[in-house]
Amino acid sequence: MDGVSLAYYAVVCGLLAGFVPVHWRMPARFGLGLLVGLVAAGVLPALRGLF
Repeated sequence: MDGVSLAYYAVVCGLLAGFVPVHWRMPARFGLGLLVGLVAAGVLPALRGLF
């Protein structure tokens, strides 16, 4: 994994961790993380092409 991908996913996961309420159950947090990961993976090629 190159530096751009690593930094991108670090930022996305950090933001996700900061905004998910702690009182949510584990399956809900996992599902949200999965959804955000899929969206992030879909958006990364477009962002990379833009920059």
